[in-house]
Amino acid sequence: MKSIRIGSGAGYAGDRLEPSLELIEKGNLDYISYECLAERTIAIGQQAKLKDPTKGYNGLLEHRMEKALPLCWKHKVKLITNMGSANPQAAAQKCVEIARKHGLTGMKIACVTGDDLLPVIDKYMDTEVWETHEPLSKLPGEIVSANAYMGVEGILKALDMGADVVITGRVADPAIFMAPMIHEFGWSLEDWDKLGKGTIMGHLLECGGQGAGGNYMYDWRNVPRMDELGFPIAELTEDTMDITKAPDCGGIICEQSVKEQFLYEVHDPANYWTPDVDVDVSHATLTQIGENRVRVGG
Repeated sequence: MKSIRIGSGAGYAGDRLEPSLELIEKGNLDYISYECLAERTIAIGQQAKLKDPTKGYNGLLEHRMEKALPLCWKHKVKLITNMGSANPQAAAQKCVEIARKHGLTGMKIACVTGDDLLPVIDKYMDTEVWETHEPLSKLPGEIVSANAYMGVEGILKALDMGADVVITGRVADPAIFMAPMIHEFGWSLEDWDKLGKGTIMGHLLECGGQGAGGNYMYDWRNVPRMDELGFPIAELTEDTMDITKAPDCGGIICEQSVKEQFLYEVHDPANYWTPDVDVDVSHATLTQIGENRVRVGG
């Protein structure tokens, strides 16, 4: 039965690089996804792009890619990231330069665009702002960032075209992890149960070290080697979905630690909204099936 392994490369814009490199080298991965974007960081990216049209991507992009791209090429791991932030085109071009510098001949690099609504923001000035229940036009100050949360479609197209590296702007956090599952297993974009499963696995990976014990408030003092916290891995077949981690690193994967990340930022477990699917996780199950290995079901 076909099996794929997807690693979490980062959980926020300034996350540590070392755990992801360890995953690429030791994790027997097929994919690694770096989740490095939030509302604050994309606004920072927009400000940087206003000052310099060649900027606007994640400030650590070059630092990360200098190390990650050669390792990914060596270990045949595909890389997906939203480090494109406010300027995915420039980020992809920078990755091309780094790949050429390291002699990674044949590496295919794609970028996904379409999330930036700032050029057409005038169309949305009557949109209600959820927090104020007033139209967007009533907000004081200048709008410097306006982005749509996109789903998996653009990433899927890039993977279908043979991309080894996919750079995006604002896509939903789980999408950069779910797209490889859909691509590898040939899921239909209307198979809601499978999209629900994929979204939850993406959610368990999207916060980096949080998914391997960093969010383990139940018993955080007893997380092994918290100072060397590793990042989680999803191992998937058509029928099973497990969360585990790389060997020889800190952290813990147990039912309670996974449960805490499972519910993190999920305001309503029966209605977890993403651009791809509205997920009901209220009947999901988590079962410890081995050391640092939890199976997600239900």
